[in-house]
Amino acid sequence: MSYAIVRNEKLTRAEINGKGTHNDRKAKNHTNKDIDPTKTHLNYYIKKNELTYTKEFDKYLKENNLQCHLRSNSIIMCQMIFTSDQSFFDKIGEKETKRYFDECYKFICNYKNLGEKNIISAVVHLDEGAPHMHLMFVPVVHTKDKEGNDIDKICARDFWKGRDSYRKLQDAYFNHVKSKGFDLERGMFVEDTDRKHYTVEEYKKITNYENTKKILNEIKLELPEVPNITDISKFSRKRDEKILEEIIKPKDDLIKELYKDNLSLHKELSKQSKVVDEAEKYQKERDYIIADNEKLNNKVRDLESEYKKKRNNLDFEYNNMKAELEQEFQDKEFNIEYEYKSKIRSLEKDNNHLHKIIDKFYETVEKFIEWICNKFSIGESKELVKDFQNETHIFIDPEKQLEYEEELEEEFNNFF
Repeated sequence: MSYAIVRNEKLTRAEINGKGTHNDRKAKNHTNKDIDPTKTHLNYYIKKNELTYTKEFDKYLKENNLQCHLRSNSIIMCQMIFTSDQSFFDKIGEKETKRYFDECYKFICNYKNLGEKNIISAVVHLDEGAPHMHLMFVPVVHTKDKEGNDIDKICARDFWKGRDSYRKLQDAYFNHVKSKGFDLERGMFVEDTDRKHYTVEEYKKITNYENTKKILNEIKLELPEVPNITDISKFSRKRDEKILEEIIKPKDDLIKELYKDNLSLHKELSKQSKVVDEAEKYQKERDYIIADNEKLNNKVRDLESEYKKKRNNLDFEYNNMKAELEQEFQDKEFNIEYEYKSKIRSLEKDNNHLHKIIDKFYETVEKFIEWICNKFSIGESKELVKDFQNETHIFIDPEKQLEYEEELEEEFNNFF
């Protein structure tokens, strides 16, 4: 069964442009190996941003009368990702896939009375794994000020207020798509799975992505005496061939042998029938014929009894073998699933730890720069960072640094 999947990610001003580069496919050379450039033309927008996300946000602030006290680390946008698995989209087809994402867009427009005007961009990707939609919106809440007047303000904390805010989102989203005729299941609660959800981008930043895929493949191959999931059909065929060769075929051979015996008996009985017709002529042989017929009848009954007994034994053996094979298959399937889930839980735990380390590293760098400025009376930390970047052409923000290096590489390639 396929699941209705929605993910939310809170973003600061420094983070949103990197999302735009990915979502709008602005990078010349994609570091994401899952993107198939030959299919990028299939991507489409439900709502298209004309500018970068930061410029769109600045434009949005000018055009709307909003209450907000924004700092450099304030959450100014959220990104939602709507999707399901590939088998679901293969099953419903292209037309229903488009309707599915249209309904996802309508859902977020109405969720908590957000409103379409607060959505910055909504793009559907068909060139990267299973179809999915990236939807960027400003977390606006409709509330009242101290005087009781209705106001709109940007506040991600209030928009996602409550520890069960994401549970409510999942419930509302599942109920919406289900009511629109899509045959999906609601995902398991995070309290039950003890899993922290990451976006695709986060997983690839936190982990050595390519190496992780290689390790997972090797783990799957090293499972002792456990068939690969893709080989189950082959296993089933071998099982059927074995049943055919060792049970059904011998049973058929026995039936044929008994049939031959019955034919012989039929011929013999036909001869005796002629003898009975000539009983008057062969009166002396009458007792012999009757006795002989009785023996034949007994032999027939013995053969029938033996046949039924062998047939029952074969049926019993066949059912036992079938049950054993099915149980063996279920046990191996359970072991595979248990091994995979154990490895995934271990990786998620490691990823969570790495994520905390990275966050702490950024926090330490910022505090170190401020300490340097105070220690040597350099001035504003922002000016120090700006001078460092201008003089060394190295950006503190790794995403900006990657964009800068890609531009240099492109200029170098164009030069030659």
